[in-house]
Amino acid sequence: MALSLPPLTLYIHLPWCVRKCPYCDFNSHVAPDTLPEAETVAALLADLELDLPRAWGRSVHAIFFGGGTPSLFSARSIEAILEGVGARVRLAPDAEITLEANPGTVEHDRFEAYRAAGVNRISLGVQSFDDERLAVLGRIHGSDEARRAIEAVTRAGFDNFNIDLMWALPGQDVAGMQADLATALSFAPPHLSHYQLTLEPNTVFAKHPPELPDEDTVWAMQDAAAERLAAAGYANYEISAWAQPGRQSRHNLNYWRFGDYLGIGAGASGKITLPAEQAVLRTRRRTIPASWLRAAADSSFIAEAAPVAAEDLAFEFMLNRLRLAEPIPLAEFRARTGLDEAALQPGLDRAVEAGLLERDGDALVRTERGAQFLNDLQAMFLPEGD
Repeated sequence: MALSLPPLTLYIHLPWCVRKCPYCDFNSHVAPDTLPEAETVAALLADLELDLPRAWGRSVHAIFFGGGTPSLFSARSIEAILEGVGARVRLAPDAEITLEANPGTVEHDRFEAYRAAGVNRISLGVQSFDDERLAVLGRIHGSDEARRAIEAVTRAGFDNFNIDLMWALPGQDVAGMQADLATALSFAPPHLSHYQLTLEPNTVFAKHPPELPDEDTVWAMQDAAAERLAAAGYANYEISAWAQPGRQSRHNLNYWRFGDYLGIGAGASGKITLPAEQAVLRTRRRTIPASWLRAAADSSFIAEAAPVAAEDLAFEFMLNRLRLAEPIPLAEFRARTGLDEAALQPGLDRAVEAGLLERDGDALVRTERGAQFLNDLQAMFLPEGD
């Protein structure tokens, strides 16, 4: 069965931040006193050129600047990156261009400059509006600063923005979560990333774990948040993402739909479909920023590039796709993986029997129980023997 080309987006990783948060397991590094902005811009564009033969003629539908803290970079540098990207790939006229920003690292009058540079969506890493919770999380901003940053985003003319908000924080109860959520909703963000704090390996919190809310409190928080967000008109389109109608993150939606994305910058990952080779290629850039920058001398940015093994394709597709609330057309599975439905059958039979998935004609539907036990559901599609 032939592979078809899915939509294509671009992820640009800027790995520097002011301070590493104790819960963060992203590829982020404390910024030097002077950011190498000009060198980074040149290296990113050289990095992008390595992927051009694999993406020639395809349109890029969204760009996402992630980090780290991309808002440490000047609007002038962001504009130079976007101009360079536009000169090398076909950018869709309505492309969504997102820049991650933290309230503690932005001169608030700079949002207008980012908008003039071509950014049309801001994602603000607020995490909480409670100063005590923010201190525990190691954030460099306070609640007042978070409010001012959101106001500055809207004042700059951004009608499309996201607020990152965490819950199940150390010392947080249901009322505290609800207060955070109410404050966020008072700004009517088109998109809200509302995700539970988890203790990830190789983080400070993993080594020195804080006391988190008990399981009953976590369930109560989740139920209360879902009820409040639904009442406010938000749809839970992805397991930890809520959006007003038509305001889903295009880059993230493409990612979860097993679409293609170029990934450039230190540690960035990419996924490219190669129909001629009947393969899905995954790439990863050098992780350490200094090593990645040095790679500009000989364009050796790529640390890994390998096709996804045929026996892993079904699992990788479902691992991503099951995070979305929308039905999964089996025609999409066939087009994105080149596999027949039989590759899903053992896991599908188990999932249906457990009440985690349902069949609806030529589509699969994740049940409410499937959303609650997502990890178990995803694991059912692991290759036999894993």
